[in-house]
Amino acid sequence: MLNRQIVLASRPDGVPAPENFRLAESPVRELQEGEVLLENQVFAIDPAVRGMLDDRDDSYLPAVPIGGLIPTMVLGRVVRSRNPAFKEGDYGRGFVGWEEYSILNPNNFAIENVHVDPSVPLTAYMGALGWSGITAYVGLKRIGEMKAGETVVMSAAAGAVGSVGGQIARLSGCRTVGIVGGQDKADLVTGTFGLDAAVNYRAEADLGAAIKAACPDGADVYFDNVGGTVLDTMLPNMRDFGRIVVCGMMANYNNHDQPVPILNLWQVLVHRITMRGFLAYEHLDMLEEAESQLAAWIKAGDLIALENVTTGIENTPSAFINLMSGKTTGKTIVRLNEGVTTL
Repeated sequence: MLNRQIVLASRPDGVPAPENFRLAESPVRELQEGEVLLENQVFAIDPAVRGMLDDRDDSYLPAVPIGGLIPTMVLGRVVRSRNPAFKEGDYGRGFVGWEEYSILNPNNFAIENVHVDPSVPLTAYMGALGWSGITAYVGLKRIGEMKAGETVVMSAAAGAVGSVGGQIARLSGCRTVGIVGGQDKADLVTGTFGLDAAVNYRAEADLGAAIKAACPDGADVYFDNVGGTVLDTMLPNMRDFGRIVVCGMMANYNNHDQPVPILNLWQVLVHRITMRGFLAYEHLDMLEEAESQLAAWIKAGDLIALENVTTGIENTPSAFINLMSGKTTGKTIVRLNEGVTTL
């Protein structure tokens, strides 16, 4: 049995390019005691991976060596098992890489046994019902301490986390404003997702004035997926004792060596803002609550899960490049074969 993998051929300079990646093959070895073999079905394509492609040591995840497997969250079906916690036919979800087969030892590697509902498409477990949705839920509920009646501003509101987060805020009784990079995305978040207002930062000569017009009394919670100019502009537009949830820094992922300067940090003191970064997997006590509520909203039709799906491992680099070029909406997902169900 051969395992096809996408490995790092060279380090990107700015937005990744096809030549930065290479398709490799290697045999699948025999399982050892305690291990399971996953036949991967779905990859979650996330922008945070971009930071691991540079030769840097200032990320919360290690840099990928040249020739190394590109890391990603995978959903796979167990095809062989030497671990009593997993049987053949089970589904496992873990942070592995762009490969067709993964060998994991659940005793020393975080792999989640996913109880798949046959009425829910598999891709949902890597998007709105996966760590994108869980991240949005944990960030708003625990880190942002969101309350009904408050104003929530969501950056990258048409993206993987933002598209779910904006709807969670709306469903929780908040006035919700989405910041996006295009009029089509603005129409999407107000029309399809039901947010109260949208700001297209690409079309605004004065972004601060546009944000103030959308939330004249300021924001109680700002969920930051992008950093950079949007974060800098949001700081003066926070209400006193507002909370900034730091989830991602998309504006700097392609240019770590020349990050966008933050000039309005003084406003943290002026408005007594709480600003906190978080990693969702450090809040596993909320996992069951998040998955249960997200599933209920999706099944009821209250939460629209938007997916951008590519098929085939060989097309994974192009899906990632499109994501890092700002060309996608919703969750970017790669399914390994046509038989994987999508939303």
